Amino acid sequence: MLSLIIVIFLSYLVGSFPTALVFGKLFKRIDIRKHGSRNLGSTNAFRVLGWKIGLLVQLVDIGKGFIATLLISKLFYGSLPFENRTPFADFTVIQIIAGISAIIGHVWTVFANFKGGKGINTAAGLLLSVAPIDATISIGIFIVVLVFSGYVSLGSISAAFAFPSTLFIRENVFGVEIDGYQTLIYFSMAVCVFLIYNHRANIKRLMYGEENRFEKWWKIRWIKIEAPFKRKR
Repeated sequence: MLSLIIVIFLSYLVGSFPTALVFGKLFKRIDIRKHGSRNLGSTNAFRVLGWKIGLLVQLVDIGKGFIATLLISKLFYGSLPFENRTPFADFTVIQIIAGISAIIGHVWTVFANFKGGKGINTAAGLLLSVAPIDATISIGIFIVVLVFSGYVSLGSISAAFAFPSTLFIRENVFGVEIDGYQTLIYFSMAVCVFLIYNHRANIKRLMYGEENRFEKWWKIRWIKIEAPFKRKR
């Protein structure tokens, strides 16, 4: 039990590292919480700090998921204090718990009054660790949506939805036997709902045509995305 508590605690602390806040103060001497969307995610970092620092923020945030699932879980791995009813090995269960703890730390960071990012990048680190093929496909969908729309939030939402969808299609349509599918599909659906919920404000802005668009990343413009609603002025 003590080993599991250590894994959860350390993974939460790693996830809590406020990358955008630290890099904003380190490289630009600004508090990113006072600029742009005031969010500590990589999207706001790209917008406020520039693409170079924004990319660095994104890579570090993804790395937090990797560190939790591939390093902390291995260093402090012990036997599970409960019966493992999943088809996964005990160590894989520990990895998932560690990754979830890192995501929670990223979203509710103890180092910034429990207000962090939206968890997409740290979740990507977790998912790449436990289901690399499906996570890679989801990242590809994120890039495609971003190029066609210019909206990072829409790409993130699409990627979150794509992960469980890809698992389902590969297993049930193409007949690929995915290890631990019966557990992984429900886990991925829960992660999807959690990430989409964290983007609820972005969804509202997308619906009303008020979401900020990255013009430089909007490369293919022959498909026009219209907002379904417009606010009355």
